[in-house]
Amino acid sequence: MALRAAADAPASDPIQEVNQMRNFTAVIERCPDTGFFVGYVPGFPGAHSQGETIDELAANLREVIEMLLEDGDPKLEAEFVGIQNVMVS
Repeated sequence: MALRAAADAPASDPIQEVNQMRNFTAVIERCPDTGFFVGYVPGFPGAHSQGETIDELAANLREVIEMLLEDGDPKLEAEFVGIQNVMVS
């Protein structure tokens, strides 16, 4: 059985679905009590995790997001816009 190229495959073909990458922006903070990195995807319920290193956090977030996406596309409650420095005297 020959595999079709992803460009020739219909939209519901699992070969094409595997090749589609999703990108989410995570906010990362360091917990002052534990020193762990804590991350979450703004507006994506349940998309949060922690890790002792940035790499561990990234792997944990990836795993959580993949698990959440198994239930279908999320209905994001907010959209990450950016950050801004605010100066005060």
